[in-house]
Amino acid sequence: MSEGPLRVRVLGRVGYRDALALQHGLFRHTKEDYLLLLEHPHVYTLGVRAKPENILVDPERVGAELVRVDRGGDVTYHGPGQLVGYPICSLQMGPRVVPTYVHAIESLVIDAVRDLGLKDVGRFDAYPGVWVEPSGARPRKLCAIGVRVTRGRTMHGFALNIDPDMTMFDHIVPCGIPEYPVTSLRKEGLDVKMADVIDAICERASVTLAFGAKASRREVERQEVSFAQLKIPDGPLVEQKPLMRRLVAAGVDPTKGLGITERKPTWLRVEAKMGEEYLGLRRTMRSHDLVTVCEEAGCPNIYECWNDGTATFMINGERCTRACAFCLIDTQRPLPIDKDEPRRVADAVLRMGLSHVVITAVARDDLGDGGASAFAESIRAIRAIRPLTSVEVLIPDLKGDDASLRAVFDARPDVLNHNLETVLRLQRAVRPSASYARSLSVLSRAKAAGLTTKSGMILGMGETKDEVVGALVDLAGVGVDIVTLGQYLRPSEAHLPVARFWRPEEFASLREVACEIGFAHVEASPLTRSSYHARQAIESASTKANIA
Repeated sequence: MSEGPLRVRVLGRVGYRDALALQHGLFRHTKEDYLLLLEHPHVYTLGVRAKPENILVDPERVGAELVRVDRGGDVTYHGPGQLVGYPICSLQMGPRVVPTYVHAIESLVIDAVRDLGLKDVGRFDAYPGVWVEPSGARPRKLCAIGVRVTRGRTMHGFALNIDPDMTMFDHIVPCGIPEYPVTSLRKEGLDVKMADVIDAICERASVTLAFGAKASRREVERQEVSFAQLKIPDGPLVEQKPLMRRLVAAGVDPTKGLGITERKPTWLRVEAKMGEEYLGLRRTMRSHDLVTVCEEAGCPNIYECWNDGTATFMINGERCTRACAFCLIDTQRPLPIDKDEPRRVADAVLRMGLSHVVITAVARDDLGDGGASAFAESIRAIRAIRPLTSVEVLIPDLKGDDASLRAVFDARPDVLNHNLETVLRLQRAVRPSASYARSLSVLSRAKAAGLTTKSGMILGMGETKDEVVGALVDLAGVGVDIVTLGQYLRPSEAHLPVARFWRPEEFASLREVACEIGFAHVEASPLTRSSYHARQAIESASTKANIA
């Protein structure tokens, strides 16, 4: 049983498979207690005892997924307008632990709904869940509950109908119960916003989910995709730029950012040292018609790394299908994939005599597999020509597609890196085409595949130290081995403003915190980037894994 805070993560809309992978990661790799609050796109889920005949139509015909899951219960529906809660908590095992836990989840929802103004809600003796007028002539199910408890840890949870498309329930026998209807807060005459329901759930969770806590109420550490509406500053800067509006929605005033011409502090100034190793590596890249992210992203460590004979290759072209607010990569329409690129990368690795190589890529959402096959082919090509070279891949999220991710995992890179980039509150402002939950799910799936995992964040975009620490806890919670933290540097006036420069001693403090959390290797300094000291990181992580 955890005596620490209940870590509430309000994640917005999350694909069901991404949420499931995130749950599994937190279930396996941490004893911290979590409550994930989110919405799903349209999906029908089948519990372990579900009857297929309770699905009345082809889910694809009504725009929904169908997923089999490892929870109790029959078929249920999740979709927009429904608040889904997944507690991943530690329980004291004993007699009737599962019924007692289900009772606690029911109490959580019942108390929260009563706080919101709907009083005649409670338990119905015949079935689990939360019901409206449970003792009346016509009980109506407001909230479905399906849980799993294994080795004292919980998964899955509840689905509370606020204002979903109620016709989606007509295509199934909800929870396998044909004789009683499903309802929603809106249908019962309670007009409340999703944010109000989340607040009520969080307030009650501090008491109801205080499993094993010494006090009757436990601390709640809450982070969320924020839409706190500040007064939008006057002027065309905010009015005309979607990026600036997203920042304001996330609680950051972009007009208070540092100007791009503002002189950088001394610890961020890099001396250009174009030694022979640097010049030789550049010649090799040019002769093979290859691209490095070192150049494309304007990395401040390019001279140090290239003079050390290391570099990060960027495959799948030079144009990205996403427009993250911090990144310098070109976002014009992508060109066709170069099928010969993996061979040329491997040949360059051989000619350069690299002992460790990093391969990254632009996001290619225009491709069926998101560019996964090029990662796999590059890994295999390098292994074929230089088998002792360790290979690290820094991948985009590949849209969370299981088959695409599996193609990369099956090629067995020595390190699977996928960057979280920033804290939960700033995700939609900083990388609107990505998702905090999806990134954690990618890392969770990579760890489940037996890979060494790595992630990183760039600081100075408006985050707080507590938010950074919370994100580090989340990364460790899904089993990430290696983490990098560095300072954001604005590449142009079109990009996200720098909110502030973090000082070297602040990075040192975060490094200490990250080490205490349990990462095998931590790189944290103003000039740290994803591939900085990549070889040393894998060596450190491997040493600690062998000791463990």
